[in-house]
Amino acid sequence: MTRFIFITGGVVSSLGKGLASAALGSLLQARGYKVRLRKLDPYINVDPGTMSPYQHGEVYVTDDGAETDLDLGHYERYTGVPARQSDNITTGRIYQNVIAKERRGAYLGSTVQVIPHVTDEIKAFVRSDVDDNDFVLVEIGGTVGDIEGLPFLEAIRQLGNELGRERALYIHLTLVPFLGAAGEIKTKPTQHSVKELLAIGIQPDILLCRCDRPIPDGERRKIALFCNVRNEAVIPAEDVSSIYHVPLAYRREGLDRQVLSHFGLDHETPPDLTRWQEIAKKVDAPEGEVTIAVVGKYVALLDAYKSLAEALTHGGFANNVKVNLEWVDSEVFENGDDAVQRLEGVDGILVPGGFGERGAEGKIEAATFARTHNIPYFGICFGMQMAVIEAARNLAGIDNANSTEFGPAEEPVVGLLTEWVRGNLTETRGEDDDKGGTMRLGAYPCQMAPDSQVAEIYGATAIEERHRHRYEVNINYLKRLEESGLRFSGLSPDGELPEIVELPGHPWFIGVQFHPELKSKPFDPHPLFASFIAAAVAQSRLV
Repeated sequence: MTRFIFITGGVVSSLGKGLASAALGSLLQARGYKVRLRKLDPYINVDPGTMSPYQHGEVYVTDDGAETDLDLGHYERYTGVPARQSDNITTGRIYQNVIAKERRGAYLGSTVQVIPHVTDEIKAFVRSDVDDNDFVLVEIGGTVGDIEGLPFLEAIRQLGNELGRERALYIHLTLVPFLGAAGEIKTKPTQHSVKELLAIGIQPDILLCRCDRPIPDGERRKIALFCNVRNEAVIPAEDVSSIYHVPLAYRREGLDRQVLSHFGLDHETPPDLTRWQEIAKKVDAPEGEVTIAVVGKYVALLDAYKSLAEALTHGGFANNVKVNLEWVDSEVFENGDDAVQRLEGVDGILVPGGFGERGAEGKIEAATFARTHNIPYFGICFGMQMAVIEAARNLAGIDNANSTEFGPAEEPVVGLLTEWVRGNLTETRGEDDDKGGTMRLGAYPCQMAPDSQVAEIYGATAIEERHRHRYEVNINYLKRLEESGLRFSGLSPDGELPEIVELPGHPWFIGVQFHPELKSKPFDPHPLFASFIAAAVAQSRLV
């Protein structure tokens, strides 16, 4: 029997519903339960794929090619359960489905309304594709009171009635602030947030209270009294020094016990949290530290690189070191700043993915600096393309090498990807096609040269990694680039698409067309990040 846990948020955004959902999922897993996590996003975009990283943060990509909310990255990192297309939906997709059904005559002439047609579509999504999971945790995006979230809240209210208490649980994440001027913790924001939920018809079963200090027993009792929950169901979610402490912190406060108690399940047998305890030790007691410069164009909002930052941290776990990140706006190198001035002294340079011409020349400068100063370099997606253009200009003598992403190019070393193979099908894209969902998305295979550095790192010659890109290194330049010293050590199985480039003779210089950060986990660091941080550790010892 699958049980559903609905997680809502109130008072303010960015309280950490995604982390709370992921941490609870990991606690239930540690007790032997099979879990699945999904996200309902109220915005009207069909998916986040066309949204600016400044608006939404990173776009997380699944193996099956879905562009999803970044919280699905938290879900995967904490539970190891691969996310799917069926784990994230938006208002846009809900309405798209409803309108498509109406056009087909599926509603038999009925007037199509939010209730029941839109809410039925939401409920069908929540209950679909749950396999044999013991728990499905459903996070509702946004904040209670947002007008766009009302259909989702109404849908989960209906689901609670249909499933019954034995199969449905509501957790509300709220804020309990401390007012310095008054010297008091305030419970009123939580009371008002729960009042909003009650007006919709949802009585929360558990309150998860974000706070920056312990909540005194008196305030916990007050919250319980005014919000109509049991004292023990008011769970403090106090700030911690690392997000990887959250599962252990929630366990100490009894969140998992309250959830299992609600469903009448065994909550006395302790969970096996060995792997989280080991990760906590690595966070708290590293044996050294390294500094990595991340040269990107969206550094004003670090959520744009969420999975990347976490994967670098995981690489630190693999080497028992703390990874300090120095975020560098790639445009500074285009505005007169010297790369030497900003990058000297770092132990490694990573140039991540991105779109568009802005900041591209700065990323090329970063690749030049890493190559000529023998500093470990990791180029991901756009970062690989810029490293190839840098080598084309400065090693292969192709002075006008560029990408057609920036306009017509005399030497299109990087060009629009118009045709590729997925499984047994050939997919095609045109210059004027829709932007949303038209990139090379999801997991694709790559074949690596057996004697290459990357094959040694992976311990394999065949891999599958997740992609999200519209442009590709032009295979027609492969021979000239390899003659200049680069090595294309990974290609698509048909040999048409360059996937991995490395620079023999350099301590560590690797570019990949895919996004390895999307598959890294704290308890299973991605081999490329583990190797990159190992190279940074070696670099730090040379300084």
